[in-house]
Order: sequence, then C-alpha cells, then structure tokens
Amino acid sequence: MKGERLMQLELLLLSHPEGMRRAEIARRLGVHRSTIGRYIEELKKHTDVYEDKFLIKIETKEEIDVMKLSVYESLALNLSAEMLAKYEPMQTPHLASGLRKIAGNMRTYAPHVSNNIDAVAEQIETNTEKPHPSFTDTLEVIIDSWVSGKMLRIRHSVNENEVHETEFAPYFIGYRESNSGRRPISVTGRLRHTSEIETIDIHNIEVAEILDETYTIPDNLRPFRKPITGERYSGIDMIPLKLRLKERSALNSFSSIYYDRLETYTDSDGVLYCEVNAENSIELILRLVQCGNSVEIVEPATFRNYFISYLHDILDIYTE
Repeated sequence: MKGERLMQLELLLLSHPEGMRRAEIARRLGVHRSTIGRYIEELKKHTDVYEDKFLIKIETKEEIDVMKLSVYESLALNLSAEMLAKYEPMQTPHLASGLRKIAGNMRTYAPHVSNNIDAVAEQIETNTEKPHPSFTDTLEVIIDSWVSGKMLRIRHSVNENEVHETEFAPYFIGYRESNSGRRPISVTGRLRHTSEIETIDIHNIEVAEILDETYTIPDNLRPFRKPITGERYSGIDMIPLKLRLKERSALNSFSSIYYDRLETYTDSDGVLYCEVNAENSIELILRLVQCGNSVEIVEPATFRNYFISYLHDILDIYTE
C-alpha cells in the first residue's frame, strides 16, 4: 500500500500549504514517525517537496478539474461526509484522503463546500478515538484479497476465550446490523472446505494473510443476507476433473474436501475413470499427491499443467 500512502501524504501537504511537522504527518497517516522520512524522499522524486524550519511543505499546483457536481450533489456529499466522520469505524486515513481529493476537485466552483469537506477530513485525521492502526492494516489486507480474488488465512476471536484460525474467501465488505444496535464493518465470505457462508466483524480479526490461491464469488449470493434453511450456494470455486484411476480405493482420499457430482465409469479398454467437481484448493492438490501413481489427472489440461508445476516445485527443494 506504499503508493496509496504517498498519495495520502501529497494530499495532506497540499491541504496544509503552511507546512506540517513529521510527527504530525505520521499521526495523521497512522504510521510510525520513522516511516515518514522514507515517504518524503519517495515523494520528492515526482513532486516538489521541501523542508523549511522543521516543517514539510509542498509546492502548490493547479487542480485538475475532472468532475463537477451540482450544488445539490455537493451539499449532499458534504452532509454524508459529516455523518461518516461521526462513525468511529470509518476514522481511517483512507476516508480522509478520499474526502480531500473530492474537496480539491470542487474548490474552483464550490469553495465553501470544499472547505467544509476539507474540515471533515481534518476532523477524521485528528480524531484521537479512531480505530487502532492494526484495524486499518487488517482492513487493507482484506480489501487487497477481495480485489485480487485471492484467499485469506485469518485468525479471529469468536468470543473472549475462543480464537479460530481458518482459510477464508472474502465475498463482501460492508456493514452488518447486530443485536446491540452496532453496525460494525464486517466481511462476508466462505470458509475453506465447506459451503458455509460466515460474516465476521473485522475488529475481531487478529491476523490476515493473503494466500496465492484464487476463488470466485457466487452470482446468487447477496451481501449479509442470511441463507434460507437448506439453501446451498452454487458458486463455490469448483473445478471439473477427469481422473484416470488405477485403484478405486484412491477416491477415499477425497473425502476430506468439498466436491459434488462424482461419477465413475469404465471405458471399452477396461480403464477406470472418475469425473468429479472438486473444490479448487490446495487441499485438492495435497489429496492428489497423497494418491501417488494411483490417480492421473486427464482433464482439464490447465489444471494438469498446474499440478505438474507444483510437483516440480517440490522436487526442486530436494534436488541441486
């Protein structure tokens, strides 16, 4: 997220032409003070940034007018921004920098509204009750996972005494109503190796790590909607496999993964085949490795090639 931080720094300095101290910049952006020096040096490569009497300043530049809102739209946006500023989970550098972009864009034709939105961004940055930086870091990782379509490994608290670690496919990020009346920022997704859909309060996620495995979002899933009893979402990331079997018992290896429509048949030459829709996951790879030479992937060719590459990666560890 380095590029995003540099953009936030530039917007912050543009909004404070009088200059800012490094400690204040670090506090506004929610990063350690030692990091700001590196950001400033990086920003100098494409923007005129300088230091004057311990204040970091930036040469002002003409705003690019890419969008104009009506006075009604501008005021509605202003009021919405004020509401967001009062909502504790949204007290993040990202909201502040986004508001500053909008304010800068409307400065030439709606200066009063622009100043109001800038003031809201200022309020968000200076709010001492905003979420801990770890919340913002976790939210960034989840957003990166969601945008790139890659699985997550998360550790999250279920209650005061119980912590779960699981692999998770994020489908939606947004608000969820709770019995207490709170509307925490939550992520809804599927737990690995199941068809279960779960919504987790991001505040409860202690660790989030992106995995190098992709997933797909079901077309028939609606954000934060409780599934009807007995309903199963059909969009789990499945892969249609055709396998050549030497031993039928090898199919027992797949009992630990999610699959459906498993069929076996014997061709005219007496060769046993299996066609199955299996969850496209590392667990599937491990089960195929477990089968050894009892199972051969016939189709699809792309998955067969991926499996071969995976085996080569294993062999590279043990060969010079």
